[in-house]
This record gives sequence, structure tokens and C-alpha cells, in this order.
Amino acid sequence: MSFFTKKMTWTNAEFIPFKLCVSAAYLYIGSTFSEFFISYKGFILGLFAVSLVYVMILWMKKMQN
Repeated sequence: MSFFTKKMTWTNAEFIPFKLCVSAAYLYIGSTFSEFFISYKGFILGLFAVSLVYVMILWMKKMQN
């Protein structure tokens, strides 16, 4: 399957949503173990979901080019 062997170049601006997505996932995981982030759990999960969808759209556009 050539899906994982394609080479793509990403600019720093395109990596920002990806980094935001990963950091939101880490914060969500951390919120299950910490009392500090427990009140922000819904916001963090929503941020993760929105940024995940956006990153997947960017990735698919890159794969088509």
C-alpha cells in the first residue's frame, strides 16, 4: 500500500494545527488524572476534535497533490 510511503513537505504554518491537536490530546489524557484540568475537560476534548478534523483535511489535500 503506497499510502504510508508517500513523501510530503509541510510548512511550519501547516504544522501548527497538528501540534495543537497533539497537545490537546495530551491535555485531555492529563485531565483524567489531574484535578487542575478537570473543569476544562469538555473544552479540551472539543479543541482536540476540531483540530483533528482540520489536520485530516490538510493531510488529505496534501496527499492529492
